[in-house]
Amino acid sequence: MGRYIIRRLLQAIPLVIFVSLAIFVLLQATGDPLATMGGRSPTKSEDKARLRRQLGLDKPLLEQYLYWLIGNDWAMFDRDGDGIAEAPGTRYGVLRGDFGTSIVTKRPAMDIILDRLPNTLLLMVTAEIITLFFALIIGVVSAVKQYSIFDNVLSGFSFITFSMPIFLVGFGLLYIFAVKFREWGLPFLPTGGIFDPQIGRTPSQLVLHMILPVATITIISVAGYSRYVRSNMLEVINSDYIRTARAKGLTERNILYRHAFKNAALPLATLIGLDLPFLLGGAVVTERIFAWPGTGRLFLDHLELLDYSVLMGLLMLITVAVVVFQLLTDLLYTWLDPRIRYS
Repeated sequence: MGRYIIRRLLQAIPLVIFVSLAIFVLLQATGDPLATMGGRSPTKSEDKARLRRQLGLDKPLLEQYLYWLIGNDWAMFDRDGDGIAEAPGTRYGVLRGDFGTSIVTKRPAMDIILDRLPNTLLLMVTAEIITLFFALIIGVVSAVKQYSIFDNVLSGFSFITFSMPIFLVGFGLLYIFAVKFREWGLPFLPTGGIFDPQIGRTPSQLVLHMILPVATITIISVAGYSRYVRSNMLEVINSDYIRTARAKGLTERNILYRHAFKNAALPLATLIGLDLPFLLGGAVVTERIFAWPGTGRLFLDHLELLDYSVLMGLLMLITVAVVVFQLLTDLLYTWLDPRIRYS
């Protein structure tokens, strides 16, 4: 097992570097970050040239990537042999923990991300837990009561909600429970933010402001997860070993939860392992609709300004999380299915 983990981690190193290079090239092709600076007053051409030299944007793309990856002390001289005196101080590169400085806020990019990350995790982890709870119940019951009224109603509801765009669900919930409830004189929910500034960030305020964004994410996610659970459970409960267990006189409850569900959970673990890393990225649309100050909204805000340091920091955080969670998912297989061994 230890050798397998070490081998997977060693394989992940070139993969992460390749992904970082691909992301860096794609972001550089999106536009010029200096074009968004200056607000309503256009930046002078001489100021743009100076900023371009200071930020290293006048260098070839590969040299910019190496500057981002391992810092500006990787070479003593630049391409022209003039040194690196125009660089804004020595940078130590991503490999040594420096993700750069935001050109918008002039703060370290990782500090900006870490400020928003707890808000995103609070929202997304809560939504994921609620999603799994309802999806497992609905999926298992639908499989056991196949083609019943309960199964048909939930299947129809799942198909409808899963086909709806998330922004439509978000705006619909916002219109009903925040706007119309207020017009009708009923207790209404807040339209956005994470707390009321006049009250402060209290637990009750967090819960109140989380209801609509969590419900938006959950409604869409439960539809997909429940169909997946139902499909896997139907495949398992119709297997030969389940019929053998029934023939031996085991109780239906024991068969369902000890034998069927554990084997049906194996493909579900793969799906969850793929979804969990993207919790770090946040729900981009949902956070924008409800003005939730998380990493999803942070990504959109800095994408508009082409703030490469913050964007690369967010995307690389997700990339590393994907690699780690995929490794953890593979290790989870050995617990769910004793037949699987890594040696």
